[in-house]
Parts: sequence; C-alpha cells; structure tokens
Amino acid sequence: MIQSLKETNLQISGMTCAACATRIEKGLNKLEGVQTATVNLALEKSAIKYDSEKLKVEDIEKKIRDLGYDVVTEKAEFDITGMTCAACSTRIEKGLNKLDGIVKANVNLALEKATVEYNGSALTASDIIKKVENLGYGAHIKEDAKETSDYRQKEIKKQSRKFIVSAILSLPLLWAMVGHFTFTSFIWVPEAFMNPWVQLALATPVQFIIGAQFYIGAYKALKNKSANMDVLVALGTSAAYFYSLYLSIMSISMGTHSLELYYETSAVLITLIILGKLFEAKAKGRSSEAIKKLMGLQAKTATVERNGQELEIPLEEVIVGDIIYIKPGEKIPVDGKIIEGNSAIDESMLTGESVPVDKSIGDEVIGATLNKNGFLKVEAKKVGRDTALAQIIKVVEEAQGSKAPIQRLADKISGIFVPIVVGIAVIAFIIWYMWVAPGDFAEALEKMIAILVIACPCALGLATPTSIMAGSGRAAEFGILFKGGEHLEMTHRISTVVLDKTGTVTNGTPVLTDVFTNELVDENEFLSLVASAEKQSEHPLAQAIVQGIKEKGIPLKNVTEFEAIPGFGIKAMVDGKELLVGTRKLMNKYNVHVEAALAQMDDMERVGKTAMLTAINGQYAGTVAVADTIKETSKMAISRLKNMGLDVIMITGDNQQTAEAIAKQAGIVHVIAEVLPEGKAAEIKKLQEQGKKVAMVGDGINDAPALAVADIGMAIGTGTDVAMEAADITLIRGDLNSIADAIFMSKKTITNIKQNLFWALAYNSLGIPFAALGFLAPWLAGAAMAFSSVSVVLNALRLQKVKL
Repeated sequence: MIQSLKETNLQISGMTCAACATRIEKGLNKLEGVQTATVNLALEKSAIKYDSEKLKVEDIEKKIRDLGYDVVTEKAEFDITGMTCAACSTRIEKGLNKLDGIVKANVNLALEKATVEYNGSALTASDIIKKVENLGYGAHIKEDAKETSDYRQKEIKKQSRKFIVSAILSLPLLWAMVGHFTFTSFIWVPEAFMNPWVQLALATPVQFIIGAQFYIGAYKALKNKSANMDVLVALGTSAAYFYSLYLSIMSISMGTHSLELYYETSAVLITLIILGKLFEAKAKGRSSEAIKKLMGLQAKTATVERNGQELEIPLEEVIVGDIIYIKPGEKIPVDGKIIEGNSAIDESMLTGESVPVDKSIGDEVIGATLNKNGFLKVEAKKVGRDTALAQIIKVVEEAQGSKAPIQRLADKISGIFVPIVVGIAVIAFIIWYMWVAPGDFAEALEKMIAILVIACPCALGLATPTSIMAGSGRAAEFGILFKGGEHLEMTHRISTVVLDKTGTVTNGTPVLTDVFTNELVDENEFLSLVASAEKQSEHPLAQAIVQGIKEKGIPLKNVTEFEAIPGFGIKAMVDGKELLVGTRKLMNKYNVHVEAALAQMDDMERVGKTAMLTAINGQYAGTVAVADTIKETSKMAISRLKNMGLDVIMITGDNQQTAEAIAKQAGIVHVIAEVLPEGKAAEIKKLQEQGKKVAMVGDGINDAPALAVADIGMAIGTGTDVAMEAADITLIRGDLNSIADAIFMSKKTITNIKQNLFWALAYNSLGIPFAALGFLAPWLAGAAMAFSSVSVVLNALRLQKVKL
C-alpha cells in the first residue's frame, strides 16, 4: 500500500446530466497521482484517492474548474490569540495555506482574526484550530461568522427566482400560442401579444439571461470536446429563437404580423427545464436525509474544564484530554471515559436498545448518546472525525457517493448519448425538410427541436446514484452501514450465511446458569464461599460466577489463601474452610470423590454449559455451571434467514459437542467446529469453491481474515474495530435480524435501480422516435424531459419509507 495515498470528497456544482459526471470522472482519472475517482451526479460529489506526494487537493480542484465546473467550499472566521507582531500573522497565514484542503487563508493582526476558505470534505474547523495551536497560537471559531455553504438551498432559491421571472415572461407567449389553435380560437388574445417585436422583447431575456446557464454549460462542454444536456437545450432553444428572429425581420418587408413564430417554443422550453431542475434539486435534497439525521444527533457545544474554569465551547474546539461536564438530560459531546459520577446512558441511537445502560467510573461513553439522570465528568478520548458517530457518518457518505457495478451501463450509454442524439436530430430534420414536408423549414425545425429536448439523458444519470443514496441512507437509520454501492448490490446475491458463534450467535459473555448442592450444604452458604474464592481469579468463567452470585444479593467472605492451578481450577481458604473449584482432574488430584456428580456434569456439557465441581474441606459439596447464552433474537433471526432460502452455518473454535448444543438452541443445522482462527478463512473459501455466494458474520479480531475473504463480510458493531475495518457491512446493533434486514434492503434497492434504469432507457428509446415522427411538440417534449428526471428521483425516494 502506498503510504502517501489519501482520500478526499469534493462537492461539485454545475453538473447537469450524466455526461457531466462522466467527463469529470474521466478528467480526474487522467491526472497523474490519482488512483481512482468516482463522481456521483445525485449527490454532486466526487470521491478521489490520490498520491499526496504527486498531487494536492488544490490541483484536483483546479482540474475540476478547468473542465468547466466548480468546487463548493466553506468559509469561517477564527479569533486568533497570542500574536505579537506581523511575523506572527505571516507565519500563521503561511502555515494554514500549506494545509491540504485550504483554498485561501488571510490573517489580520490588527483584528486578531483569520478568515479561511476551505474544502469542508478535506478538513474541518477543528483541523484548522489544531494547526494554529501547533504553530504556537490559540484559535477559536466565530460560530456566527461560519458559512456552512448549504449551496443546494442557495441553488434552489436561485432557480426559484429564475423560474418565476421566466414564467412571467413566457406566459404571454404561451397565451399567444394557445390562441393559434382552431379548437381554442374562442380565447381572446391581446393584439400586442401577436406582435413579433413584443414576442422578441419577452423571449430575449428568457433566452439569454435566464437561459445563460445552458449556453455557459454547453460552451464549457464543447471546449473540453464533450457534449451534455446543456448542448441539447442550447441547440434546440437557439434554433427556435433565431429562426423566429429571422421571420420577425422578414415581416418588416412583408408588412404582416401573422407569421408562425416559435419564440414561445424556446421560452416555454427553458421555463419548463428550469422548473424540472427546481423539482429535481428539492428531491435530491430529501435523498440525503439520513446524513442530516445523523449529524443532527451531535451536540453543538460542550462544557469543559480549562485552567480551573468551566467554559461552554463549540464542539469543534473540544480536544483529546479535555474534562467535560455533562448534566442530566444533556447529550454526551464526544467519545470518552467517565472519571467521576455514575448515570444511566440512553444508547438507543447506536444500539437500538431502548433500555438505558448503567455507567460508572472507568466506563466508556459514546458521543451523541444521552445522559439520563446523573452528573458526569468525562475525559475526552476521541473528538471530531475520530468519534464513533463521525465514523458512522463517514461510512454512510462514502456508501452514498460510491458507484454500484450496475451503474457502469448507464455511464457508458450517457458518454455517447448526446452526439448520437444530435446526429438523429439532424437526420430527422433533413428527412422532414426533403421528403415528409418538402421545403417546410419550420415543420422540420420543430421536429429537430423536439428530438434534442426529449433526449436529454438526465434521468439515466440519476437512476442509480439516487437509489444508492436513498437505500444506504435508509439502511443506516436501522444500524446497517454499507461501505459502498458495490456491497449494497452484491448482498442480494448471497446464498450462504456463515455465523461466528461467540459474540455473534451468543452474547459473548458467559453467565451463571445452574447451581447444584448436596443435601449436607446450605445453598446460600455454598454460593458465598464459591464467589469469595472465585473473586480472586481473573478468568472470564470465574468472573461470570461471581457476577451471577452477586446479583442474588449474597455477601462475600474473607479469603486468606488463594492459588490458581492452570488447567485445573482454583484452591483457596475462605472463612477458615478449604475450597476447591474446578475440573474432574482437580478433584482427582486431591482425591475428592465426585462420582455421583459426573452424570449430571455430562448432561450440562451436552447442552453447551461449562460445569465446575466444588469441594469443601475435601468433600464434594456441589456444582456450578456457566454458559455463553444465545442472544434473545438469534433464533428468530436464523429462522428468517432460512425462510429467505439461505443456508445458515455456524463456525467456531469450540469443541463439536458444545458447538452443536448452541447450534441446536439457535435452530442451526450445519456446524463447523474446532476451527482455529486462521482456518476460518479457509472454510469460507471451500464454500465459495462449491459455487456459493458467502456472507461471513463475525465480531472478533480472529474473524477479520474470514470477513475479508467472504463475498460479503458483516461485522457485528458491538465487536472490534479490526473486524469492522475488514468487513463490507457493519451491523451496529449486534442483532442477527440485521443480516436479514441488510439482504432485504439490498434486494429493494437493486429492484428500485432496475426500475429507474428501465424507465429512463424506455423514456429515451420511445421519446426519440415519437418526436422524430412528429407526435411531440417541443414544449411537450420539454415538459416530459423535466418530468422524467423528477420521476426517477421520486421513485428512488420511496426507499426512504421501506419498513424493516
């Protein structure tokens, strides 16, 4: 792996159709140092992996601008402390301008402030503050001066204004056009509206001011030897406008106003296309609701202890090591560790579990969870992009910005579509002018304009990315994080699900399940002695016994001697009595007769329990058993997977007898037991060699190789970071029902994509012949084109209502 390999996500403005996205993608991939670049039309974002030794973010931004588009940036002001002279401000300015992702930084010594324009996808305000602090100064963001650059809202307002002006100017032209039809001749039309010069005055601002965006877009596209939607719109509307202008000039010599002009065609077309773009922008905004909801979970400020003072600061200014005060009812701002206090924490945003979790000193807490009832002091361990919530948001953003393999078809078609359409339009014009309506230039021109407009490939470009956005976003709301579009597509093909046992099918922590004593011993006295002895041991089974006995409210006794005997058990002196707790081998070693308990012990081991024999003063006294119990939801979840037609296999390093006992409880028939950690990946490969598409589900470090090898790796989110890094999907809630939910969501999303692609292709395939045959007026073609894009986005948004 290249050490200098970095990733950045840039927000791009100015794209109008799939051809734009394809052109930017091709342009970026040609840059030396770019490893991969994908552009998402629906999100208007690019995801770029690049070699930072060969390339900087600024070089990538420059390339995007050279291609005729723009990169959206953010601007923020910072109060700077510690500057004493001009050399200080210069030093900070130079330091900031060297940061990857900074567009421009200005530092004002007199006002003691820095104004920074930066790429919000490449770095955050906290990164800028950290840089200033590394230079030896202090920085605090001016929250009221921060421009979050919600460019989509600005674009919606801008397009709304354009549409209103365009509609007002186009309405008289549309009125005049309607008055031309024989079946609408009863409609009164003001004489002025029929005047070609009045029509010219109304159409010209629409064509060249409102429609300037199409000319600019077309120029940039053609300059870069490409063609996009803007080229088609500019060609179609210009043909109608300039032909009408020619007829208007001719009317001077003819002395008549009764010419058939086409000003309304160009003006109404532009109005309808802008209306379609307006609807599309609003619908696109709704498709990123999942990200907005996740971001809305974050606390906005934090109360920290600095220099003995209690200060409320913006979340961006919290640093690792800060001591944070969290009152009852407040959100926990960052990931950290409790150093004072105890409380119940509502972690439902992360785990889906509605019951609050009791936390006390030493326990870890997660940012955006809710402190229910106690005052806490928490030491910040992870801030900014390192918090659990930030990582979740990052995974969702990357998934929404990635491409599914199914999108390649749409990209290929879009890349060659516009030149083909222009060719078809020219051929149709010639056929109409030469043979269908000989010498009728206006008729042939109308057919050409209709073809140019109806064929805009917007719907085709939006078909896949909008569905990926909506599908992965909806899944994230249910704690299912797809790492990319390719994983979202592959998941629905899974035929076999392999489940790790410990921590996946089971809870992963053993609990006390059974207590048996002989008739000579009081049970409470017995349990008190056993718990007191086992408390000295670090073994997980010992801790499970102690925890289980403590929960019964039984007090512990004084321990004077303790010895752990590896592989056997423990020996201790408790309250003046000698205790032995452990295996058959331990009892044999000290000549304790336990024959009467062996049958019972075998029965417990057959159902997956670990039984430990106990002797007091050399006499058998009883048995305690612990087991790693299956999760409450495991049996139902496995039943769901089977009903979906999937093979379910459990894999574990445990012995065959214990593994089969657990599998039976969970409803699993196929078991692969006694597998070493490194052998799990080999078992997955064996299944793949049989032609099966395998999903591996695990939670531990030892599962990481198998997760990586499987067609789809699913990591239980309550497990280790290593497992989640190796997996393609993270199931945050740790519930096996999430596996079935992930597969269901994948199927729904792929079905939605296929629907979108079918209708987008069918629309263009049917629309072009209809326009060429003369069945579509240009204004009607414009309305249909606008509706097609909006309908694709609205169909994709249905995924946001999917019930899991």
